[in-house]
Amino acid sequence: MRLTAVDIELIRTCVRERFGADAGIWLFGSRLDDQARGGDIDLYVEPSVPPPENLFLARDALRRELQRGLNQPVDLVVRRGEPTAFMRQAREEGQRL
Repeated sequence: MRLTAVDIELIRTCVRERFGADAGIWLFGSRLDDQARGGDIDLYVEPSVPPPENLFLARDALRRELQRGLNQPVDLVVRRGEPTAFMRQAREEGQRL
C-alpha cells in the first residue's frame, strides 16, 4: 500500500468527522500496488451515521479537504443505500484503513 501512516490517520480523521466515528474506509485501486507509481487515491466509505441530505456536497467537501491535506488527487465513493456492484468490488478487493 502506497500511503504513509500520517496519510492514513488524516484520511481516518477527516472521514470520521463527516461520516461518523465508525465509518468504514477502504483504499482500492492503484495505490494498493507497491510497485506502481503515481495515481490518485481511491477511497470507498460506508458511513456509520445517516449521510447528509445533500451527499454530493458532503462528499465533494471531504474530497477537497483530503486533496489539500494529502497533496494528491482523491477519488471518493460514499455509500448511500444498497451498495452497487462497484462498491462491493471496492470493499472486497480494497484494503480497510
